[in-house]
Amino acid sequence: MKKLSIAFVFAIGIVSASFTIMQQQAPKPWNVPDADAKKANPVKSSSESIASGKEVWSLHCMSCHGKTGLGDGKKAAQLKTQPSDFTKASFQSQSDGSLFYKVVAGRGDMPSFKKKIPEKEDIWNVVNYMRTLKK
Repeated sequence: MKKLSIAFVFAIGIVSASFTIMQQQAPKPWNVPDADAKKANPVKSSSESIASGKEVWSLHCMSCHGKTGLGDGKKAAQLKTQPSDFTKASFQSQSDGSLFYKVVAGRGDMPSFKKKIPEKEDIWNVVNYMRTLKK
């Protein structure tokens, strides 16, 4: 009977650990309010905008999202959720307004950058830069 109890506790531990790992690998959908998702980017994508966005990215985003947007930054392993891979079609298919909203609002491990990047134009430049991170 004691062996059965130990096996049962062991099995519960494995199931619990597996469930925790599965939760970490499958982030919840990040719903963006329609009004924000429909916002047009007022900053034209240009070499100047992209260069400016890359500078802001290097200061605020690269440590988690990585140099090329793969989600492999030096801080990524410390997070509860894996940062998104910005090179994937599922990321790139989001509207500019959705990306802007997510940078401003934040969620979970992703902090809000509303105060850290107070100039809206800088955030729109980052959005323009993110668009260059395609495979």
